[in-house]
Amino acid sequence: MDIKRVQTILNNKEKCDVFYDDRPVWIQGIDDSSIIAKVGFVDNFEEKDVYVEDLYEKNLYN
Repeated sequence: MDIKRVQTILNNKEKCDVFYDDRPVWIQGIDDSSIIAKVGFVDNFEEKDVYVEDLYEKNLYN
């Protein structure tokens, strides 16, 4: 995933299926450098800072 796609998701409050390491996540925000995203895992309360490029959508060509 690239930073433009993440910004689109955040700005439009678009519902989409985003994954990190085969786990569904929701994007909470991105840092000032635009390479790290804070995500929350849908299956528990865990939060993690991950690289934007490691996020993906299963229905899009990545």
